[in-house]
Amino acid sequence: MGQSRVFYSMSKDGLVPKVFSELHPKFRTPFKSNALLFVFVALFGGFIPGSLAGDLTSFGTLFAFVLVCAGIWVMRIANPDTPRPFKTPLVPLVPILGVLICGGLIYALDAFTLMTAMAWMVLGLIIYFVYSKRNSVLRKEQK
Repeated sequence: MGQSRVFYSMSKDGLVPKVFSELHPKFRTPFKSNALLFVFVALFGGFIPGSLAGDLTSFGTLFAFVLVCAGIWVMRIANPDTPRPFKTPLVPLVPILGVLICGGLIYALDAFTLMTAMAWMVLGLIIYFVYSKRNSVLRKEQK
């Protein structure tokens, strides 16, 4: 359910097709995105071994935490005066520890999981950049 919200936001920015931002007229939810992701996840869960699916899920979650921790640190350096609605204690210690610990847990995953995750990421990045380069709302506004 969370991924459909991410795709909704990306679709509004023109980074993925508009089908992902179409809302249900009554419930105001991204129903087509939910349906497409439901089918994808069902097929993925039906044909991928549970242990691999679990490891790939762990990789994705840990990688997101690495990016968030690194982002906190970078934002504090690049934009120290930006108002923040919440505070992270002991910056840069907490973000560095977050990157190291989550990175270590990723490193501990087996090689097949890591190679599979990298292949999925490369495929996703290719689709993302090929599509978004032409359709990005921000890029169109800058022209």
